[in-house]
This record gives sequence, C-alpha cells and structure tokens, in this order.
Amino acid sequence: MRTLAIDLGDRRVGLALSDEGGRFATPHEVLEVESSAAAIVPIIKLLAREEIKRVIVGLPLNMDDSLGPAAQKTIKWSRDLAVRAGIEVLLVDERLSSFEAEQQLTARKRAGEKLTRSRKKRQLDALAAANLLQAFPTANSNPSTSTTDKLPLQSYF
Repeated sequence: MRTLAIDLGDRRVGLALSDEGGRFATPHEVLEVESSAAAIVPIIKLLAREEIKRVIVGLPLNMDDSLGPAAQKTIKWSRDLAVRAGIEVLLVDERLSSFEAEQQLTARKRAGEKLTRSRKKRQLDALAAANLLQAFPTANSNPSTSTTDKLPLQSYF
C-alpha cells in the first residue's frame, strides 16, 4: 500500500512517499505555503496522482506525552485532510524526527556533499517525513514492542 508521510509546519510541509510495498521511504518534496491549511489542496492532488491509499502525519507531542498547541493544531488539520480527501489518516509521534533529519544532513555535509543553508532548510522537512515513514512499518510490525523505542500510532479522531 502506497503511503504518504507529512511533516506539517506553518510555512513548510515536508512530504515523503513509500514504494508500493511500503518498504522504502523517499523524500518527495517540501511545500512552501502561507499556512498549513494552504497545503491541503496540493496534497489532495498528490494523493490522486500517486494513487496513495494512506497518510501518516507527524504529531508533535510534548516530551511528557501531552498535547500542546502544535499537536492540537495538527490533529485538527489532519481531520480536515481526512474528510476532504476521503482517505485514512494516521497520527504518528514525531518527537525528535527533525533532530534525526538534521543529524543526517550534517553527516552528509561532513562527507563532502555541498549543502548550502537554504538547500539544507528545504531538504530538512522532506527528510523528517521520510524518517517518519521509514519508521512507520517498523513500529507496526511487532505490536508487543515497547513504545519507548518505536513510533506508536496515535488515534485522536
């Protein structure tokens, strides 16, 4: 099943796609938007064009597992996307996903890749979405695994 991962932001929305088998995640693009609401229409077009059957959205929980303003906004946005697109939307704990993406880009730069500050900024959100997507099958392959070392699915709908 083809899946789209979304790293939602107010100005940039990172997108990543899985392959048909759901094994590999690839950064797709970063949408530059005026608001997160403005990303819904281009995402709905992408869902149709790429025949995507499921969407996962990174949920920015607080470190104590509570829902702050950013998480509440993400839940509301995800509900809107699910209704408008008529597609399954799952929320996944995204804590530290941007940090992990930043570390990957830093390692690539150290290895000699030319990464300007603006290029790094553009790639960061799509890479964070790809990390969410890559972790998603792993998180669901063994339900008995502790949620402290996996990304648990969250159901707030």
